[in-house]
Amino acid sequence: MDRRVFNGRPDRPNGPVTGQGTEYTGRYVVLLDQSNQESGLNALRSAADIAPVERIRGTEAANVAELLERPDVSVHLEELGVAVVEVRPDQRHTLVTTAEAEPSIIAAEPERMAYATPITAPQQAPTEFFPAYRSDEDVVARHTRAEVAAAQGPALDEQSFTWGLQAIRANLSHLTGRGVKVAVLDTGVDTTHPDLVRCVEDTMSFVVGEAVEDGHGHGTHCIGTVAGPKNPQQAPRYGVACDARILVGKVLSKQGRGSDGQIIAGLGWAVAQGARVISMSLGAPVRPGELFPQTYEILAQRALERGTVIVAAAGNDSNRPPSILPVSRPANCPSILAVAALDKSITPSFFSNGGINGQGGEINIAAPGRDVRSAAPGGGYQTMSGTSMATPHVAGVLALLAEANPNASAADLVAGLKSGAFPLAQPVRDVGAGLLQAP
Repeated sequence: MDRRVFNGRPDRPNGPVTGQGTEYTGRYVVLLDQSNQESGLNALRSAADIAPVERIRGTEAANVAELLERPDVSVHLEELGVAVVEVRPDQRHTLVTTAEAEPSIIAAEPERMAYATPITAPQQAPTEFFPAYRSDEDVVARHTRAEVAAAQGPALDEQSFTWGLQAIRANLSHLTGRGVKVAVLDTGVDTTHPDLVRCVEDTMSFVVGEAVEDGHGHGTHCIGTVAGPKNPQQAPRYGVACDARILVGKVLSKQGRGSDGQIIAGLGWAVAQGARVISMSLGAPVRPGELFPQTYEILAQRALERGTVIVAAAGNDSNRPPSILPVSRPANCPSILAVAALDKSITPSFFSNGGINGQGGEINIAAPGRDVRSAAPGGGYQTMSGTSMATPHVAGVLALLAEANPNASAADLVAGLKSGAFPLAQPVRDVGAGLLQAP
């Protein structure tokens, strides 16, 4: 099957363009045949006069941020076979037609911006109840609406564990994610936070002029949910996989913004570092009926082949019940797990996007995403809401599964995650396989 797609916009002027929730940078992301990367680049050099190419190999990512900001350089990220190409406006049409004709180029798409979009001030009052599952019940046996209703009771005491950890039963798991590498691509981390110092294995900033330190708060919160300690400085416990090793890729600025090139560079770095899971609480809105981005999809396939599962936030653009908007990009790719957010009542949060688009636009699984407590810059804690908060719960559970099944393929981990979910009464459009459950 021919998987190539070319979404050229040669009429677009230079610089960022905003419209219908979409912001372009002026560059193109070009996906290359991994076995013949140079042919595609040579074709673009000769026909479209792209800017000179700088190659980044494997974990050599120290100067990527600067290169991605230079208008006189195209960046070739060899690890996953992709290039972020600078091309003059008058050559954009030629770039697209050249890519269409060149068999070693799989996709060429305009580079877009992505965002961290937590819901910091919920517009609806939080619900007060959620299912209090008994530890001796088997997940498979609890299928019917009546069983779920019968299990509901007052919200559990959060003195020892957050409601989210209790809802996904992480508080009952003997697994800790020991030795499993999880990459969190976000706004960075508070590297001095007493709860997080020991879980961070490596860091890299892909944002020019910014160190990996988190000036936003989003990344620190997500990292805390993945791997906050068993005994935090201040209770309750909030981390799913307390012994996981975190790779911090700063791909979003302190304003919570980042380009496809920065995110893809972070993906390549994480895969080269041996991450078993990549957590991306970021995205950009898409229109109803819009196709998923081929570049991200094939990069996710390549990551899966290397043993890495990518999870991403489904997006917070909805206003339920009347308005349900589609899963954001890149979570709308078939090979990336799209995570919806749940309230304490184990119902979809009002802001959580739904699977209303076609292939790839589905929700795969749902996790706690409303009123989630985790780490904050400055050594403290804060409560945030969003599909961004649900996503690291899933990443943490994947780390637990990887610890329990060290020889499992990425596809095996995905299958185990979905099969272990607790089925819910809500439509699959909104919750996918159901409520995330720790093994």
